[in-house]
Amino acid sequence: MNHVAKKAGASPATVPARSGLLAVLAVLAALTGCSGTDSIIGGKAGSSQDLIRITPQDGAEDVRADSRVGVRVPDGRLESVRVTRIEDAQKQEVRGLIAQDGLSWSPQGAAGRLGLAAKYSVDAVAVDGAGHRSARHTTFTTVVPEHRFIGYFKPENRSTVGTGMIVSFEFNRPLTHRAAVQRAIRVTADPAVEVAGHWFGDNRLDFRPAAYWKPGTEVTVEVGLRDVEGAAQVYGSQRKTIRFTVGREQVSTVDSAAHTMQVRRDGQLVSTVPITAGSPTTTTYNGKMVVSEMHDVTRMDGRTVGFGGEYDIKDVPHAIRLTESGTFLHGNYWSDEDIFGSTNVSHGCIGLRDVQGGSSSTPAGWFFDRTLIGDVVEVVNSKDKKVAPDNGLSGWNLNWSQWKAGSALR
Repeated sequence: MNHVAKKAGASPATVPARSGLLAVLAVLAALTGCSGTDSIIGGKAGSSQDLIRITPQDGAEDVRADSRVGVRVPDGRLESVRVTRIEDAQKQEVRGLIAQDGLSWSPQGAAGRLGLAAKYSVDAVAVDGAGHRSARHTTFTTVVPEHRFIGYFKPENRSTVGTGMIVSFEFNRPLTHRAAVQRAIRVTADPAVEVAGHWFGDNRLDFRPAAYWKPGTEVTVEVGLRDVEGAAQVYGSQRKTIRFTVGREQVSTVDSAAHTMQVRRDGQLVSTVPITAGSPTTTTYNGKMVVSEMHDVTRMDGRTVGFGGEYDIKDVPHAIRLTESGTFLHGNYWSDEDIFGSTNVSHGCIGLRDVQGGSSSTPAGWFFDRTLIGDVVEVVNSKDKKVAPDNGLSGWNLNWSQWKAGSALR
């Protein structure tokens, strides 16, 4: 009886002690959960760093992109690992796998390379050989590059373009790691067609198919340049997706000798328009040119394109840019009407009859209203050379073999 009484009498004194211990453990677990270093789960006291080893170390800064996240345990097994990247205020989970023996976790594929200027968090739960569960939370940040590059691209997102549109990237600094940059830009089409890239020097990369896009094609441009090393210690900063739609086909042929422009839609002749092209001393380029800009009215100053003070017209109507060097197809209200269709008098541009201020009823206004960015204008029979393929969006003057030869991935 006395023995039983002693056991019964011990109970009131023991319960509060055990409750106090559990309360302390709960507080410690809460505190370590906030601190990100140690935790006690399942009743085993001690540092979770002894069980779960994470690299880079907790609180590390300026971690290099070629460093790797790793999680290991000396015995037992990892139950779960979650690695999260916070970049531009957006969270993304890093893909990875726990090894079959349960002792390690490693990232998979491209996820193995760290993003730059990003914060990472690692949450791991493991069970040791004695069956005790432990958890660890760590964070680290990656280096912020001193030098970045971006690409200015055409066409605009969600635009409808002509069948001759070329996807063009102009980079803000020279890039020598061309293959890495080209791999990071993916251009696909629906219906599917092969699309290849072509480099013009170190600052420009264009994409096009073998022939003009088919009307109705949906094109997607996935830009994954962020953290891509484009040159030594120079990293990209863009990650975005651009989509555009190919509209109807319109190809216009300017015959400089005949002073006419034949406009064809989907292969059918729509109209023959009288024009004036470059004079004998300032001829117009031959070759295929693609509409890259359209302006209801613009200023044309000869001094900006290598001429002297021969002209400075502040209100040129219906101006359609064809080359970067200054070739436009535009309305002309200052010349006599009888020159259109009979004489070439321009400084290299293609002029259509117009009125000051512009009008939809004139040949220039009619053509402007029916033109899309990406439409093709081809000049023939001019006493000039063929336009350079990098002068504007003039890459169609290279055949498919020549175009693909300019790829960094061949």
